Amino acid sequence: MDHHYKIFKPYGYLSQFIINGKKKNSKKLLGELGDFPEGTMSIGRLDEASEGLLLLTTDGKISYLINSSKIDKEYYAQVDGDITETALEALKQGVEIGINGKKYITKPCPAFKLNTIPNFPERGKKLRDDRHGPTSWVSITLNEGKFRQVRKMTAAVGFPTLRLVRVRVGDIHLNGLEPGESLPILDIKAELGLNT
Repeated sequence: MDHHYKIFKPYGYLSQFIINGKKKNSKKLLGELGDFPEGTMSIGRLDEASEGLLLLTTDGKISYLINSSKIDKEYYAQVDGDITETALEALKQGVEIGINGKKYITKPCPAFKLNTIPNFPERGKKLRDDRHGPTSWVSITLNEGKFRQVRKMTAAVGFPTLRLVRVRVGDIHLNGLEPGESLPILDIKAELGLNT
C-alpha cells in the first residue's frame, strides 16, 4: 500500500531524502522530520530558503500525475517594499524572467496583495526588521513550476521576495501545520480533485 503525506517544510531544509545516494551530509533533509516509509519522495520541490506545503508519496505514478497535471500552487511572498497595483498587474499578466540563461515570459496568473499579515510561525533565520523599510505580503498562484519562479517574478517587478511560503497545492492547504509537522493523506487523488 502506498503512503501520502503533507508536510510543512521548514526554512533551511532541502526537499529531498537523499543526496547523491547518501542519506546524510551537511544539508538538512526531509527524513529528519519524521519516520517516513522507505521510498518516500517529495512531489515537486521547494528550495532551501522556501517554506510551506510539500506533498510526499511512496507512489512515483502519483508524483508524475501531480507534476504533469498543472495543479495550482499558491504561494504567500513577503516582499521588500509596499507592492504597487502596477507591479501586481504585471505579475498577473506575466513577466520576463531568466530560466537557464534564456528569457521566459511567465503565464498569466492570479496575484493580489494580502490585507492582513499571515499568521506564520517565526522563521528560524531572522528576517530583516522594519527599520529597513516596509514590507508587504502578496499571494501568487501558479500552475507552472520554473526554478525559483516566484522569487524571480517579484524581483522582476521591483519587489524582491524576503520570505516565501507555499500555502496550497490544489485543494490541499497548509492549514495550521507547524514547521516540520506532517499529516497522512488517505486519498490524495480525491483531495487534489484528480478522481475525474
